[in-house]
Amino acid sequence: MKLHELTIEQASGLLKDKEVASVELTRAVLDRIEAVDGKVGAFLTVDADGAMAQAEAADRRLTTGDAHPLTGIPMGIKDLICTKGLRTTCASKMLDNFIPPYDATVIARLKKAGAVIVGKLNMDEFAMGSTTEHSGFQTTRNPWNLERIPGGSSGGSAAAVAADMCLGALGSDTGGSIRQPASHCGVVGIKPTYGRVSRFGLVAFASSLDQIGPLGKTVTDCAIMLDAIAGHDPKDSTSVPEPVPAFAAIADDGLSDVVVGIPTAYSAARGLDPQVGAAVERAIKTIESLGARCIDVQLPHTDHAVAAYYVIAPSEASSNLARYDGVKYGFRDKSQADLLQMYRSTRSQGFGPEVQRRIILGTYALSAGYYDAYYGKASQIRTLIKNDFQTAFAACDAIVSPVAPTPAYPIGKTLDDPLAMYLSDIFTLSANLAGIPGISVPCGFSDDGLPIGLQIMGRHFNEPMLFKIARQFEKAANITEKKPPL
Repeated sequence: MKLHELTIEQASGLLKDKEVASVELTRAVLDRIEAVDGKVGAFLTVDADGAMAQAEAADRRLTTGDAHPLTGIPMGIKDLICTKGLRTTCASKMLDNFIPPYDATVIARLKKAGAVIVGKLNMDEFAMGSTTEHSGFQTTRNPWNLERIPGGSSGGSAAAVAADMCLGALGSDTGGSIRQPASHCGVVGIKPTYGRVSRFGLVAFASSLDQIGPLGKTVTDCAIMLDAIAGHDPKDSTSVPEPVPAFAAIADDGLSDVVVGIPTAYSAARGLDPQVGAAVERAIKTIESLGARCIDVQLPHTDHAVAAYYVIAPSEASSNLARYDGVKYGFRDKSQADLLQMYRSTRSQGFGPEVQRRIILGTYALSAGYYDAYYGKASQIRTLIKNDFQTAFAACDAIVSPVAPTPAYPIGKTLDDPLAMYLSDIFTLSANLAGIPGISVPCGFSDDGLPIGLQIMGRHFNEPMLFKIARQFEKAANITEKKPPL
């Protein structure tokens, strides 16, 4: 196996045993980026010099025996997480030249663990999109088929991990933006419970929905990364002071004590591809064969999740993105002498069409006379969805479903039909609205060789249950051994 193909778990063992050095591993990853990223387009910024310097520091630390499982591991970071001294653009012309003066809490924790940050990864602009076609700079392609989307908005993160251009990556998930690209690219991705991971230094899209999480080649790799970044942060008022268990140390002791819920509403969802449905059914049978008991559960307000989300998220986005006015920082149209014209021109040029669309939607929903009719009603639906999950979890330990209704579709298919793109999030949005954790793990392939993911959702702060089920399913299904044909 080549160095860039290693999992975090494998590489960590080799580094600890001095069988490989971080500088070798990091150089192999940088060479891989140079070889294949011209086809995939996952990276917006590659910090080769900085990565090699971090790798040298990691090697010195490894000689002392004071090492974390992430020490010396090359990682990529979604480009909306602030990295001190390293360009952070949110894939937007609005922040084309923005260099943060501080690290996000998750970056500080990765650096404390000794991880090596090789660069920043492409995304839909300000995380608004499900295809990574809405970047202000480039379109990322799916490593399994370069004519297909990688998913989004963390498409660069998922594609980079799938293509072995980093051993792990961080993304963010507002309505499925970790889980959906993980599914489309055949990797593992987890959205932790809202409040489990600090959002300090995450450029906000929708503050009540956003959550940072890892994407990796295996379930164990994601657990190792979450171990490093989870925990209370006084800099983030939404961070919860909940104890952090050792996610990577979960015992593989079977699933005989686990009850898994199968939502009847999801199996009957509109637009569910038969191949996706069949792959999920096979996955459920595998989980049953491991000892779990499967029962039907009801999530009656699922049908309203997309409508509620696409009122709440754009409303919060319109407020969060109001700061980009050309005055304080970021892009400014200097040709305009009049203040109002400068505002208008700066935002028209700096934001792409999808971001402008969502700002307009959100501003309308929050405007006088419409707030109660739209945002107020959407918030009520959100409460009903949360209550649905609480009722379901009274009878089961976890809920399984598809991640996306179809495998990755051709690039360009939904560019002129944003509603079709929004509807592709039907299985993932509810977890964000309810604030519960969800993980995507590969469960099969379509007839034309595209990955399909299984979603497992759990109670608030019960990520250990998700890792337990996902890891044992992963071993039994043996899906993650297959590699994209790059």
